[in-house]
Amino acid sequence: MSAADTTTAKVPPVRQSPPSGPAAGIPKPGKKPGGGGGIPWMLLAPCLLILLLVLGYPLVRLVTLSFQYFGQPQLWGFQEAEWAGFDNFTKILGDGEFWAVVLRTVIFAGGAVVSTMVIGMMIALLLQRVSGWVKALINIVLVASWGMPIIVATAIFKWLFDADYGVLNFVLSKIPGVDMIGHNWFASGPQGLAVIMLLVVWGAVPFVVITLSAGLTQVPKELEEAARLDGAGAWGVFRFVTLPILKPIIVMLTTLSVIWDMGVFPQVYVMRNGHPEAEFQLLTTYSFDKAFVVNDYGTGSAIALVTVLLLLGVVAVYMRQMLKIGEVE
Repeated sequence: MSAADTTTAKVPPVRQSPPSGPAAGIPKPGKKPGGGGGIPWMLLAPCLLILLLVLGYPLVRLVTLSFQYFGQPQLWGFQEAEWAGFDNFTKILGDGEFWAVVLRTVIFAGGAVVSTMVIGMMIALLLQRVSGWVKALINIVLVASWGMPIIVATAIFKWLFDADYGVLNFVLSKIPGVDMIGHNWFASGPQGLAVIMLLVVWGAVPFVVITLSAGLTQVPKELEEAARLDGAGAWGVFRFVTLPILKPIIVMLTTLSVIWDMGVFPQVYVMRNGHPEAEFQLLTTYSFDKAFVVNDYGTGSAIALVTVLLLLGVVAVYMRQMLKIGEVE
C-alpha cells in the first residue's frame, strides 16, 4: 500500500452556516411577516368613520361658533354670523364668575373621583374575602344600580333628601339630640353639591368595583404569601404587591372618572329642576345656560371648548402615565 493510499481518508463535508438576513426569509426586527400592515387600518376604518361623523362635525361646529358672534338673530337666519376672533375667550377668561365655576368644577370632580376610587377599592378588596354566593349577590346589586337610568336615580335622591318628606331627615331625627325635620339640603351650594356628588359617586362605584375585582384576580397569590412571610402586614401587602400590579387599571379608572365627573350635567340639571342657581353651576351647566338661556351661543361654545381642552389635558396626563408603565414593563 502506497503512502498516498494510507494518507487519503474520507473527510466529512463542511457544514455551511445557514444564510442570514432577508435571504433566509427571516423578517427584519420590527417588521411583521406577511406584509399585512394595512389590514388593521381596514378593520378600524368603519369605527373611525363613525367617530368622524358623530364627533367630527359637532367638534368643528363648536370650534367655529366659539370664534363667532352668534345669537338668536343668527340662529333664525335674520343676520349673518360675524367673526369675533378671540373676543369670546377674552370675555370669559376675564370674568370672575367663570373662574369661580372652574374652581367649583375642579373641587367637585376631585372630591367625586377620590371618593369613587377609595370606596370602590374598599368594596373590591372586601369582595375577595366573602363567600361565592355573597360575592355573586353583591355583583348583581352593583350591576343593577349601575344600569339604573340617571333620571330615575336623581329622582330617588331628590326624594331621599327632600326637606318635607325625605327619608334621610326622618332617620337622622331619630338620633337623640338631632332635629333634621324640615332641613333643606339645597339651601346652600356646598351642601347641595355634596348631595349631587354622593349621587355621582353612587352611580360610578359599581363600574370601579367590577373592574378592580377583575384586576385583583390577576394578583399572584404567591407574591402575597411571600410578602406575609417577610413580615408584611395587610397594608404592606396591599402597598407593595397589590397596588403596583393594579396601577395600570387604577390610572385608567381615575382618568375616566375625571372625564365623567367633570362632564356631569343631568344630575345637576334635574336635581335643580332645570334651573341651577349660581352656586350650583358647573362648567357643563354654565355653558348650557350661556348658550340656551342667555342665547349667547358663541360664549357658550367658547366655555365648552375650554372644557374640552381641560379634558384633553387630563387625557395627555393619562397617556404619559401609561407610556411610563409600558417602559417599566
